[in-house]
Amino acid sequence: MVGLTLMVEVRVPAENRDRLLAVALEDAKYSVRDEPGCHRFDVLIPEDTSDRLALYEIYTDQAALDAHRETPHLKRWRAAVQELGATTSATRCALQSFST
Repeated sequence: MVGLTLMVEVRVPAENRDRLLAVALEDAKYSVRDEPGCHRFDVLIPEDTSDRLALYEIYTDQAALDAHRETPHLKRWRAAVQELGATTSATRCALQSFST
């Protein structure tokens, strides 16, 4: 059952956003490709901003999120956040969905 969702708000100096975006896209790609418990990882660019990104991630459960936190690609993301002067704020959500 898929049920653990993270929404992550990222603030980054405008001059560093493209560099951080590249690392975020790499993290998303490897998360979905290599982690069976990661079902979705979207990188969003809010309109009319130059200093923000957002991440939307869906995991099966806490164990899948814990496994994600140990991956090399997440460690590269965390290093880039620090190096590029970014800050992150995560909100953990229970996933509710519906069929159309």
